[in-house]
Amino acid sequence: MLIDILAQAWMAMLYNRRRTMITIIGMAWGIATVVLLLAYGAGFSRAIMNIFSQWGVNHIEVYGGRTSEQAGADKAGVNVRLNLDDLDLISNSVPGVTSITPVMFQNATIQNDLHTYTWEVDGVRPQGLNILAFEVEEGRFFNGLEEQQRAHVCLIGSDAKTKLFSGGYAVGENIRVNGVMFTIIGVLRPKMVEGENNINTSVWIPFSTMGGLKDTTWLDGIWFDYRGDNELVEQGLRNTLAAAHHFRPSDHRAIFVANLQTQLHEFRIVTIALQVLLTLVGALTLGIAGIGLMNIMLVAVQQRTREIGIEKALGARRRHILLQFLAEALAITGVGGIAGITLAYLVSALTGRITLYSAIAKHGENADIQLLISPTSVLIASAILILTGLVSGMIPAIRAANLDPIEALRYE
Repeated sequence: MLIDILAQAWMAMLYNRRRTMITIIGMAWGIATVVLLLAYGAGFSRAIMNIFSQWGVNHIEVYGGRTSEQAGADKAGVNVRLNLDDLDLISNSVPGVTSITPVMFQNATIQNDLHTYTWEVDGVRPQGLNILAFEVEEGRFFNGLEEQQRAHVCLIGSDAKTKLFSGGYAVGENIRVNGVMFTIIGVLRPKMVEGENNINTSVWIPFSTMGGLKDTTWLDGIWFDYRGDNELVEQGLRNTLAAAHHFRPSDHRAIFVANLQTQLHEFRIVTIALQVLLTLVGALTLGIAGIGLMNIMLVAVQQRTREIGIEKALGARRRHILLQFLAEALAITGVGGIAGITLAYLVSALTGRITLYSAIAKHGENADIQLLISPTSVLIASAILILTGLVSGMIPAIRAANLDPIEALRYE
């Protein structure tokens, strides 16, 4: 009987080709809108994740500040200056720390035989480049032996290589940092950067070697990565440094902590809210198509009133009439859904990359939006489509099933 009902629904669709085609187009447009909006939301979320993940999301940076709360006998307004002893305190007292490095920054004159620039020189231990998830494009990182020997070796950013060597091979070449000769042992892959703070022109040298350019008694910062809950790690960090430098752990101006996981969590909330909003907009768009389907099916019920009366007079029951019209509505919905999902994949392929972060950042192409149609997006859109088809088809089907057969036969 199910095959007969589906065959009858198909014949009805063929008999009213123009009306059926218009309805299918409406359903296809609605489902394509839902899928593409979900894909846009997923692409936006991926873009935000790529921005953060380029720095390694499980790392924390801490910098000295100035106290703003009086702690015991210590008055507010005291500078907090980090030192190498703090590294041992953090390693031994903060839970989950896996690797740690002191950090020093210094603007310096960078020269080769043809060019002179003023760029930032960063001094870190070998694990520092791994903490910030740097990748080597050419050459290698400096190692522990070079750190111990205070070797005059360095890595340079990709933009620094372009400016110093016009894109030529840089590994093995020499540059002068404030007049001191350094040998380039590696070139780093570019990072996404905004504005004037271009880390891709930075020069990276061993922390021990940095002592020849700047006093390293007081550190500019400390970086470390960790395992576990980021909030517990940050609280442990504040408690440890507060005890060592005599300030309250609640004083957030005493030290400045950059916790990427906290920032990423805030952005995730925004992206989830955006995806929910886009899903609702898509559902409303599909709902409009569903109203169109309902109107068409109500017209079909009115036009086929005498046919319904004849079927009931021949013994058809209410459920037969209900299934007949519901099957026709679901058939239109199914064909429209397949067409809409196909259209969404086509639009996604043709659209490619939508400019987002690359408009304000160098090397930001990986953080642009791509329409990512995932199986989950298709399943969500299909569920909304099926619900719309059921609701839109059920009302006309119930109306047809409830027609009085005698009144239906008299209908002109």
